[in-house]
Amino acid sequence: MSKIDVTFPSAGIPLAAHLHLPDAPAEGPRPAIVVGHPGTGVKEQAAGLYARDLAARGFITLAYDAAYQGESGGEPRGLENPAQRVEDIKAAVSFLSGRSEVDPERIGVLGICASGGYALAATAGDRRVRALATVSAVDVARQFRLGADGTQDPAVFLGMLDAAAHARTVAARGEEPPVLTLFPGTVEQAYALGGEHGAEGFEYYRTERGLHPRSAGFLTWDSVDKMAAFDAFAPIPLIGGRPLLMVVGSRAVTSWMSVAAFQRATGPKEICWIDGASHVDLYDRKQYVDVAVERIAGFFGENLGQAA
Repeated sequence: MSKIDVTFPSAGIPLAAHLHLPDAPAEGPRPAIVVGHPGTGVKEQAAGLYARDLAARGFITLAYDAAYQGESGGEPRGLENPAQRVEDIKAAVSFLSGRSEVDPERIGVLGICASGGYALAATAGDRRVRALATVSAVDVARQFRLGADGTQDPAVFLGMLDAAAHARTVAARGEEPPVLTLFPGTVEQAYALGGEHGAEGFEYYRTERGLHPRSAGFLTWDSVDKMAAFDAFAPIPLIGGRPLLMVVGSRAVTSWMSVAAFQRATGPKEICWIDGASHVDLYDRKQYVDVAVERIAGFFGENLGQAA
């Protein structure tokens, strides 16, 4: 398998990506899969792991950094703009459609965590996507509004909107606005704030387990008000008859979001529960990722055709 550094535009913003090409020869153009990373992640983390594993099974895969993040362009850094994130996926499909190695009629999307929600919205509006799979899917706007487990006091998000409004006023005065820091200083503090889910996120993003220097760990505050009215699940019925696979850990506190999305889907659909896995376990824990990849590869093989 070979990995090529590539760039492509998304609404005028250059996105940095890794294109993974299988080593085995093929008789013609292959099926291809866009792989989107979790919120605040980068292409070298979970998205890269899934992209490599799927390429080893004969698929061309494209893992990219979202606009304003990682190695991709866009200012201000750390902006999480749901509309742009959806556009990034469509731009990745456009890039693959123009590659001679890729069969443009056999392109799928795999979204992990926040990209799972964005992928649902992107697929709903882009009929070039023939099949969609998600891993630990969340609608990041729901997560901010309601919390990872769906039980957050509404006052919390209203307070965040107040902070976002203040940051906009600071910027309007020509001053440097504050940013929303996503992780506290220690895993113990992360557990106190977010329980096991918060501690696992800290362990993945802020320790040697998954730490990457371009995974910034913060968002601009205006990201919050951009999320306020976003709903990744509203357009799901537009996916129609295209197949959907949702991979979910049985211990994931976020699983209620995958269930809610699954219930809105009207075409061929499957939930694959990974026994014993948490939300973050499916980013990198081999005993869970291997099971997930095997089912995802089978799903795309069934719906995009054989990879080799």
